[in-house]
Amino acid sequence: MIAESAQQAQSILRDPSTFSWYIIPLLLIVLYTYFMEADKGNWSRVLAGLAFWGMDWFNEIWNGLVFHFSQFAPVWSAPGGNTAYLILVGLNIEISFMFAITGIAATLAMPRDKNLKILGINNRLLFAIVMSFFSVCVEIMLNKAGALIWEWPFWNAEFPYLIFLFGYMPFYLVCYWVFDMESRKKQIITVGSILGFDLVALLALGSLGWI
Repeated sequence: MIAESAQQAQSILRDPSTFSWYIIPLLLIVLYTYFMEADKGNWSRVLAGLAFWGMDWFNEIWNGLVFHFSQFAPVWSAPGGNTAYLILVGLNIEISFMFAITGIAATLAMPRDKNLKILGINNRLLFAIVMSFFSVCVEIMLNKAGALIWEWPFWNAEFPYLIFLFGYMPFYLVCYWVFDMESRKKQIITVGSILGFDLVALLALGSLGWI
């Protein structure tokens, strides 16, 4: 039996009638953020931001597959009727724009020296932990507001560990990993592989009607 929240998400999934003009300035904010970093020559930051965004798409794809195969609910859904466009059951366009610039912000927050230790912990690992913790806190608030719904007992506010470990830690770790790569070629190949996999999976699974 499909959960009510999943049914609500399905009812507006990729429905263009939900369009609202506010997504245009949001898109411009995302573009401005990336263009500013590119103009400054901060290509490592641009690529790290895209890596973070690509990691979120990967999570959203497997989340959609959970819904398809369980026929109950995705691990998370965004059924609220206040979105301008619901791309996947757990991903609306506002969330996607948010994740598009979160990686940029995450690299701005951390020290330049990748070897610096804080409290005896490598700063990259420490920042990934701290940023993941705050991200989980935001998700819990969104859940309390009814904007993000969790139906499975292993993924909720009372048991947030998997949200932390699988929902966010990989995002930040990959983002910082890409940022610190000394080879631009390796950065491009890594980010291209992440986004390429996402694109192929979206096209293939979307054509099957699985996500």
